[in-house]
Amino acid sequence: MRNTNTNNNNNSPEDQRKKESTLTSLDSRFNQTLRNVQGLLKGRSIPGKILLTRRSDPLDESSVQERTPEYERSLSYNEAGSSDRLAKAAEEEVQSTSKPNNNTNVIKLKTSTSEIENTSKEVQKSAMGARATDSARVMKFTKALSGTTVILDKLRELAWSGIPDYMRPDVWRLLLGYAPPNSDRKEGILRRKRLEYLDCVSQYYDIPDTERSDDEINMLRQIAVDCPRTVPDVSFFQEPQVQKSLERILYTWAIRHPASGYVQGINDLATPFLVVFLSEYLEGGADNWSISDLSLENISNLEADCYWCLSKLLDGMQDHYTFAQPGIQRLVFKLKELVRRIDEPVSRHMEEQGLEFLQFAFRWFNCLLIREIPFHLVTRLWDTYLAEGDALPDFLVYIFASFLLTWSDKLQKLDFQELVMFLQHLPTQNWTHQELEMVLSRAFMWHSMFNNSPSHLAS
Repeated sequence: MRNTNTNNNNNSPEDQRKKESTLTSLDSRFNQTLRNVQGLLKGRSIPGKILLTRRSDPLDESSVQERTPEYERSLSYNEAGSSDRLAKAAEEEVQSTSKPNNNTNVIKLKTSTSEIENTSKEVQKSAMGARATDSARVMKFTKALSGTTVILDKLRELAWSGIPDYMRPDVWRLLLGYAPPNSDRKEGILRRKRLEYLDCVSQYYDIPDTERSDDEINMLRQIAVDCPRTVPDVSFFQEPQVQKSLERILYTWAIRHPASGYVQGINDLATPFLVVFLSEYLEGGADNWSISDLSLENISNLEADCYWCLSKLLDGMQDHYTFAQPGIQRLVFKLKELVRRIDEPVSRHMEEQGLEFLQFAFRWFNCLLIREIPFHLVTRLWDTYLAEGDALPDFLVYIFASFLLTWSDKLQKLDFQELVMFLQHLPTQNWTHQELEMVLSRAFMWHSMFNNSPSHLAS
């Protein structure tokens, strides 16, 4: 018996070294996680980040991460507002990977969370202005756009956090690849593309129904039905001439993209482009606009810009609108897995109530949240969309997870019927830019933590 106890209580030196090595490794991983969290919230590891408060202490170079393609994205101004969520995610990661040091790690995490919350309060107090109109940012945009050749990577970094209104048309054209980065070629290319759009309209739209197939006639009728339903809360979109322009854009696009054709929801995707490019010709807000104030040439140019930018956007998500919309179904599944990883209680409650993510999230991906938030916030949201470029479909998953979990506590108190009604009529009517920036900030941080760690999302 004595020998047995001795063996149990006195491990060999090799076993002891292995145990110490394991604990050291776990502790190191935990500390790295905390450094990542703090670095993100303090803006230390994000290329292009603008610190909005003066710092008396120098930046800690040890916390600066190497610049990688995944970090080519600037945080919005109040990203620290999501510290509670981020700390919770970090705590979950620690609990799942470092159980032997659990008590020590929880103490460290609480200390770190307190520091993060203090940083959050400081940043929020100093940054409640409109980020996109900050004079320093305007100067950066002006400099980025003034060269003979625009550096698109730099422009994307700036645009991610919002674009000044009067610069948005030019920046959107550049981000989508409709306008060339070489300013000397811009006017010639835009002129040629606008003429090409006119040719398409005359060839496909301005013809009698006798020259259309039955499918084309049915598609045109469906578009004509959907246009008056588009953004019904904004009076500008109820103008017959605006609806006619939207109809021409959508039908021409559908004819030239037979793999998908017209799908309900694409009509919503054209509206941000209409508003942004109209702002070049009309002053004030959309509620005071009238497209009849424009010349026929300007209306034609406006439609062409909307058509080509819509085409560029949808080129990156074609399978979202082909038969059975497999692209959207794939992203809805990813959203479900991400929510399960970030907020397991919400995920479990929705599953217990029998609510499928497809029942509410399909519309989010189909219309890119245009129907879920006030329309005056849509262009700001789309600044981030377009800055993401080809990575947009995957990043949408993180934005929509952040959007959904805005109401984490509320969702856990609702039964199936109440969940369905709540998610179909979300209380966003009084949202301001602040709420939207919070959603984008959380999305950025979760993407930074989870996107390159597939094991985090494994079942």
